[in-house]
Amino acid sequence: MKRNAAAVWQGGLKDGSGTISTESGTLAQAQYSFGARFEQGSGTNPEELLGAAHAGCYSMALSLVLGESGITPERIDTTATVSIEPDDGGFTITAVHLDVHARIPGIDEQAFQDAVNAAKAGCPVSKLFNAEITLQAQLA
Repeated sequence: MKRNAAAVWQGGLKDGSGTISTESGTLAQAQYSFGARFEQGSGTNPEELLGAAHAGCYSMALSLVLGESGITPERIDTTATVSIEPDDGGFTITAVHLDVHARIPGIDEQAFQDAVNAAKAGCPVSKLFNAEITLQAQLA
């Protein structure tokens, strides 16, 4: 299975701008720029998109882990905060923090914590990052 996304950039780093589009059409020429990435400009940025991908992937992975135990979650809300820091030659994504709030009838705290950690280890996007991934999860 392969999925596609494309980006077009025009101009210099700080004065240029670009668009990002996905094969599905969900993103169609979404604007991004230096300002949106490193300042408070409008538009999206790669880290925000990685965060969205990680949050979506993790929520599905948690649903999978729970389902393997015969548990169906009512709702899983995940926020991924991606940290990008300057390094010697530019910038590096150094960490991702997942904040998970879930409503799962009939699960105890230990089973929940076991499931959230298994989902973190099994999520394909988690495996992609060469960064520390932390997690805080709460049952509602």
